[in-house]
Amino acid sequence: MAKKLFIETLGCAMNVRDSEHIIAELSTKEDYELIERCEDADLILINTCSVREKPVQKLFSEIGQFNKKKKPDAKIGVCGCTASHLGEEIIKRAPYVDFVLGARNVSKITDVIHRKGAVEVDIDFDESTYAFSDYRNTPYKALINISIGCDKECTYCIVPATRGEEISIPPELIIQEASKAAKSGAKEIFLLGQNVNNYGRRFSDGRRKIDFSDLLQMVSEIDEVERIRFTSPHPLHMDDKFLEVFASNPKICKSMHMPLQSGSTEILRAMKRGYSKEWFLDRAFKLRELVPDVHISTDIIVAFPGETKADFEDTMDVIEQVRFEQIFSFKYSPRPLTKAAEMEPVDPQIASERLTRLQNRHMEILDDITAAQKGRVFDVYFDELKSGGMVSGRSDNNFIVQVRGSEELLGKTLPVKITEPRRMVLYGEVLQQES
Repeated sequence: MAKKLFIETLGCAMNVRDSEHIIAELSTKEDYELIERCEDADLILINTCSVREKPVQKLFSEIGQFNKKKKPDAKIGVCGCTASHLGEEIIKRAPYVDFVLGARNVSKITDVIHRKGAVEVDIDFDESTYAFSDYRNTPYKALINISIGCDKECTYCIVPATRGEEISIPPELIIQEASKAAKSGAKEIFLLGQNVNNYGRRFSDGRRKIDFSDLLQMVSEIDEVERIRFTSPHPLHMDDKFLEVFASNPKICKSMHMPLQSGSTEILRAMKRGYSKEWFLDRAFKLRELVPDVHISTDIIVAFPGETKADFEDTMDVIEQVRFEQIFSFKYSPRPLTKAAEMEPVDPQIASERLTRLQNRHMEILDDITAAQKGRVFDVYFDELKSGGMVSGRSDNNFIVQVRGSEELLGKTLPVKITEPRRMVLYGEVLQQES
């Protein structure tokens, strides 16, 4: 009789993919089946995020709740980035945790579940050539890691301390995985890395370098692949070759995540981002010139230590000029093991006021963008059932679109006319196709 696995995943798409790897290893090698109720599980896993402070605070609260709900003999494991940087401290603070598995050690899952008190958090461990068993949360799209770790030294970011040195996964493994997924029905391939367009900088076997633009072309040559997405590229590495391949290859979806972080060159220097306000704007304008209908999203940290009113106005200026379709914005959160944690913070009230102003202005811009979509027709790839008889998918340029329908639409790309645009979702009607 199969053992039962419950897993809670916090954080980014890379964490989601790590959880898929964990599920695959446990189901194929340890006879676990995934369930949705922690109360029935033989093994409870929390795959953690440490990029911001709140998920870390949430972790110990979640562990405590799981411990109260679990079966007497069920095991609890903590995985992911917070596991990497807290390590043994997790078990000291929560002795009922059976093991801790860092973000760079996912392939060790079938070992640590059998070792009470195991702590595997080696950030130098190389999984770049490990062939994980196969599992995906959805049959319609496939998340695929193209690198592990990060070589950047952004002063606010804990990721290099939790995921280690950047190593690229060999292209033949990526192509093999993408081909297998596409042949089984995943028409959309989503490439993942901390800085995807820095791909090829280092391979563990010292092979000849290829760059991300070359990899995109290779994935696009897989016949069954219809759409390619990726995250997150770094503005510093957005050279003309990359932007031109993005613009010219019809299989590459026309949405780009460009993490700004700050519009102030001075703050960007303090963050060690490696580019200026002018460089970012130049790349964004080049992108909009090459692909007028491109969807640009970004990340912004408000009130980074030392941010002045003038610095913040520079950020607002970039927002006005680029008019991002989506912004993920947060107040600066000091993280352990980072240089910025030692810097003088901005007054919390000022930080809150700046974040509110930024978010309110973006809502105004977003309302204009959203309203302009009414009556437009998008090719939408449907991949998710929603409540109330709705089916959801995304346009090529990343708008979420919902229509009335059933599972017969899943896995299909169909023309949709937008009838009711809203901020988060565009509602529309599938157009009749000519036979």
